[in-house]
Amino acid sequence: MKLTIVGGGGFRVPLVHAALLADDLIDHVALLDVDPDRLAVIDRVLTGQARTSARRHTVHTDPADALEGADFVFSALRAGGTAARVLDERIAAGHGLIGQETVGAGGIAYALRSIPASLELARTVARTAPQAWLINFTNPAGMVTEALAAVHPRVVGICDSPVALARRAAAALGLDPASVEPDYVGLNHLGWLRGLTVAGTDRLPELIADPDRLASFEEGRLFGPRLIGDLGALPNEYLHWFYFRREAGTGGARGAFLAEQQDRFYRGCPADPDAALAAWEAARREREETYGAANREAAGGFERAAADLVSGGYEGVALAIMRAIGRDEPARLILDVPNAGRLADLPDDAVIEAPCRVDGAGVHPLPIDPLPDYARGLVATVKQVERWTIEAAVTGSARAARLALTHHPLVDSAAIASRLLADYRAAHAELGYLR
Repeated sequence: MKLTIVGGGGFRVPLVHAALLADDLIDHVALLDVDPDRLAVIDRVLTGQARTSARRHTVHTDPADALEGADFVFSALRAGGTAARVLDERIAAGHGLIGQETVGAGGIAYALRSIPASLELARTVARTAPQAWLINFTNPAGMVTEALAAVHPRVVGICDSPVALARRAAAALGLDPASVEPDYVGLNHLGWLRGLTVAGTDRLPELIADPDRLASFEEGRLFGPRLIGDLGALPNEYLHWFYFRREAGTGGARGAFLAEQQDRFYRGCPADPDAALAAWEAARREREETYGAANREAAGGFERAAADLVSGGYEGVALAIMRAIGRDEPARLILDVPNAGRLADLPDDAVIEAPCRVDGAGVHPLPIDPLPDYARGLVATVKQVERWTIEAAVTGSARAARLALTHHPLVDSAAIASRLLADYRAAHAELGYLR
């Protein structure tokens, strides 16, 4: 089977490739990117990874060549590149607001670039590989997936945060993560782990009642035993921006750090594939060690534990989807798909992040309990913000974009929202379609 990775010159592509090397489902990986220099670097890294494998990978800058015959298309676009992320964060921070690329005002700016580019990709897939499943990892993943679901019949969104949270919670209880069934609900980057069932017993209350165990992993330290106990659930790490917005700062430095780090890596990556792989591994570790540094500082300051440095697992989720569909090997996964009547608070076509069953017939949303009281208002508000953002991206409505910024819980002024939009439009030529 053939997998096409859109954004194939991206830094995290080797994570997906490494997961594929452990399985023989995919025999051809096509890397598609608009930047041939970045493609060449990742080509070397993947060659280093696959020294003992017969799997073929090819590099492409022509979408038609890369997508032809694809069974799966993995989308990891970054419209505007890392430089655009830096601007998103700095502009929001200049107004005293959180600019984090998915949950803050920067997330709306990012979506206004990502959605048109993703819809263009979907149209190309429909022409060249209509049979393909489109697996979306392009951020903001929930919004992009919802926009794609309206035009593409075979689309599913993935995220590594729920997987990582469930894995760390299970490990804190001394459980094998493969043996637990997580009850997780919310939106992308706005969700809660509210159950962790093993052999018919929910073990999460045991973890929540134990401050020492909570202190053994990242989310437990970020949110603390009092808030976690009040909720009776473990929040996704991105909810730190909402629950501790005063303490968390503006998040305006991460993009600049990654831009500098990636520039160093891509410019200095050795020509030898083995050395290129070693350079990538070193850069990946630095990236993981510094991830969420501002939030950890706001929570009292702590270093990431070794278990926290393990990849979140989105590459494993992607492989599990492909195995389930390609081989009809059923899997229970937390995915971004349309609500389909599961949460009465949201429209049926609104994309949520919750458990699904995946098999050879496709993706099937599983029944879930209603949203808890602490989540209902926030989820409904953020979902409406997302839908206004999608409307703006699809129709070019500046009014819808202003409404999205005005009503975002992390933007505190309609006047600031209007100035933000003006600043983003001035900074990004891609937003010239807004009228």
